[in-house]
This record gives sequence, structure tokens and C-alpha cells, in this order.
Amino acid sequence: MKIRAAVLREMGLPAPYAQSRPLSIETVELAPPRQGEVRVRIHAAGLCHSDLSAINGDRPWPMPIVVGHEAAAEVVELGEGVTDLSVGDHVVLIFRPSCGTCASCSVGRPALCLPGGESNGAGALLGGYRRLSAIGHPGIDGAADGPLHHHLGCAAFAEYATVSRRSVVRIDPSLAWDEAALFGCAVITGAGAVFNTARMEAGSKVAVVGLGGVGFSSLLAACAGGAREVVAVDMLDAKLELARSLGATACVKASDPDAIEQVKALTGGGVDYAFEMAGNVAALELAYRITARGGTTVTAGLPNPQQRWSLQAVSLIAEERTLKGSYVGSCVPSRDVPRFIAMYRAGLLPVDRLLSERIALDDINPALDRLARGESIRQVIMM
Repeated sequence: MKIRAAVLREMGLPAPYAQSRPLSIETVELAPPRQGEVRVRIHAAGLCHSDLSAINGDRPWPMPIVVGHEAAAEVVELGEGVTDLSVGDHVVLIFRPSCGTCASCSVGRPALCLPGGESNGAGALLGGYRRLSAIGHPGIDGAADGPLHHHLGCAAFAEYATVSRRSVVRIDPSLAWDEAALFGCAVITGAGAVFNTARMEAGSKVAVVGLGGVGFSSLLAACAGGAREVVAVDMLDAKLELARSLGATACVKASDPDAIEQVKALTGGGVDYAFEMAGNVAALELAYRITARGGTTVTAGLPNPQQRWSLQAVSLIAEERTLKGSYVGSCVPSRDVPRFIAMYRAGLLPVDRLLSERIALDDINPALDRLARGESIRQVIMM
């Protein structure tokens, strides 16, 4: 079938993106689902910094590629062998498919699934397959009508997508599409870092460095988990004001020369848990230095792979520090997506407050500028 999709053909085009237009809205061909796959109609897709990192080249991907990975959708067609979903089911897309049988999956860590990671890196669905083709534009091999890559196994900035069954989780159909989309990335990554990666105890002192959709989800999770102090750290005053309204007990501007000293003074020497969600080494350095002795620093920000960080190694030992990475919030999506939705329903994770605006697919390039400038938390494309 022919669908409209946002195609990235060249990384690193300069901002403003409203002028350089790195994403072209094209009519492309979407193949039907095969063994173990489903076709879904995308209803809402969130615009995330991981998408921006593909645009600016911070996270290189094979070209050309249909971008987008955080979405809520409706199942419209089942491939052979898919018996646990039905046409009409509502689902969220998961940006790291899991095979269910590799060493990581077998011990309950699907975020580290090796086949899923290999497929994502190749710009393919689980198993290495591609179901998208260009029409009248160069595909992967340079020929017109050639295949296109799938961003993180989802290719969600499109009217429809064919994805692996292992890339979707069924959800409550009464949840609004724009709200549901956030649970595919922002919520599972941010809240999962708090509940799964850090296993934060109630009564802890917490700091969140970097207030995008993921960072705000961590802040909400820390409040829901009973943190007694939650310090929000960001460059922008507007985000710090929102953080205060969402439960932050203190706010510190990251650009202040004495930001580290401010956090330590506010928390009596540092926090028990610092969550870095900004995606750069300077933010990680700040998060580590505001973590108290015996504390844990969790990073999920995904900086450019070329960035390196010089760590004072002795502090890990003499101060019994813990430094942990968190990918997909260390989640088991089939378990965590429903439980985070239940927490939202109970008023514990008010993620609807993170919705900045709803836009059309044709308006995606100017939306990238707002994202790059930090003017929005979550813009959601409504299909």
C-alpha cells in the first residue's frame, strides 16, 4: 500500500530545519506483514531527542530512513503466526524489539536483546527485514523505488507501519492516542530508569539533570516513588518552572557556575540518585559530581558516540559510588507499559502535562527547530 512518511536522506543539514528541511514528506510503498509481523495505523507519534539525533548526525543511521520511534497505533493486519493480537487492538510501539530467546532476554533484560540491537543498527525490522520502499526517489542502493530503512524498528513518522510483533505492546483502548504515544519512549525510559535501573527507595534525595520528555518522566517517577527531595536541573527557566509545578522541591540552572555547589547545599552534601537525561558529557559530569558518597548516578541521555568522559576512578572506590547506564528504562515492556499506564490513571504519573502541542506531519521540520531550542517537552504528530 502507498502511504505518506517522513524520509531522512541526509544527516547533518544545518538548522533552522524549517529552511533546510531534512525530512521530506514522501509517498512510499509499505509491504504487508509477513511471519511474526503486524501492520499498524499510526495515530500519534511523539517527537523525541533520539529523532533529532538522527537528523543532526549525533546518532548515525543508515540512509535513507523513515524516522520516528515513539508512537501509538491500531492493529490493522496480522502476519502469519501472530495469534495473540487482534485487528483493532490499540498498541504502543517499542523501539528495541526483543527476540525472547537470546542470553539477555532469557534473564529478563530485553532492552539488551542482541538480535534486536543488530536489527536496529541495520535500520531493519527484527530479523533483518525491510518493508518500506521509495517511489521515484533513490532507495538504499541508489536506484529509484529501492528499499528504505526503518528507524529503531518502528519508522513511526508515517501513516502506517509494518513492524515486528516484538515491537508492540497492547494497551487499554480508552487511553487517548496522544497520551498513549508517550509510553513508547519518554515514560518507559524515564520512569524505568527510576524504578528499574536505580530501584530508588522511598525517602531518597534525587536530582534530574536534563528536562526533556524523558527527564520529566524521571522527575514524575521520583515523586511517585516517594523521594523526599527532588532537584530539577536544566538550562531553561521555563522548564524549571514546570518542574516545580510537577513536584520538584528545588530547581537549579545548569549554566550557573556554582550549580554543583547549589545542589550540594540544597541536599546536605549531594543526592542519593542523580539521573542524567540531557545526552552530553557535561551533564553527566554534573550529575556524577552532585551524587553523594554511596550514591548512584544513572545515565540514559545517549550522547554522540564520539564523546568521552574522564572519570576520577578512585571516587568509585573510596566513596562507594555506583554509575549505571539505562536503556529503555531497563524495562520489560509487556510488564512496564501497562503498569505505568495504571500509575497515570491513578494520578501518580501525570504525563499528560508533558504534551506541548499537537502538530501535523507536514509541520515536522519547524517542530524540529522547537525541539532543538528546548522550547517544547513533547510535540506529538497526529496522523
